[in-house]
Amino acid sequence: MAGELTLRVITPDRIVVDEPVESVQVPALDGSMGILPRHAPMVAALQVGVLRYKAKGGEKVLFVSEGFAEVRGNVLRVVCEAGETAGEIDEARARDAEKRARERLAKKGNGGGAAEFDAARAEAALHRAMMRLRVLEYGSRERVRT
Repeated sequence: MAGELTLRVITPDRIVVDEPVESVQVPALDGSMGILPRHAPMVAALQVGVLRYKAKGGEKVLFVSEGFAEVRGNVLRVVCEAGETAGEIDEARARDAEKRARERLAKKGNGGGAAEFDAARAEAALHRAMMRLRVLEYGSRERVRT
């Protein structure tokens, strides 16, 4: 492989990751996008999902919220509202959020307007909770392997 790529995951509160990596997979709006060293300059919108990357210590995963990714000069900057490692995710809270969202979706009516808005919010909350739980699942697999 030709060199390394620097991955920086930036949220309003902190820099979650700033390290050299071999490859990154980001949850772009159009689907998962792979980025390797010497990638052409680009900007892509991101959706809520799992960001995976390979570094010297093996494969790692993060939960990321909506945001964007920019590749420039062998640096990938991911700017998002939230970025969490498996160790930072509260499993009980994520499971509660999933349960609440599923209950709201089960109760959604056909009235339109406010009901449609509430359903969209519940679907977004469900997706965020499920992605956090997926990061926990991947994180636990990595701890078993090492």
